[in-house]
Amino acid sequence: MSRPDIIKKLKKKHPKLNKTQLEQVIDTFFKSIEQALVNEKTIELRGFGTFFTKKIKEKYSARNPASGKLIYVPEKNKVRFRASKKLKQLINE
Repeated sequence: MSRPDIIKKLKKKHPKLNKTQLEQVIDTFFKSIEQALVNEKTIELRGFGTFFTKKIKEKYSARNPASGKLIYVPEKNKVRFRASKKLKQLINE
């Protein structure tokens, strides 16, 4: 589902709000999640899941799959998502 699809669904549920207001709500929501992840905080959305960052160690002996040569991969942070029990149940019904 894309951002415009989300805005259309919200518009159907809340017809009093105009498109600009809904865009601001969506932008604020995603910016707050983005900022929390940048600050290495965990975001828990009850009934949906948890977003968190995980530090990946540097690798000195990684291989380039195309050439097979050894390459260096620096340390980095990755965003991870852990689904809630409720979401897992809904998906697996």
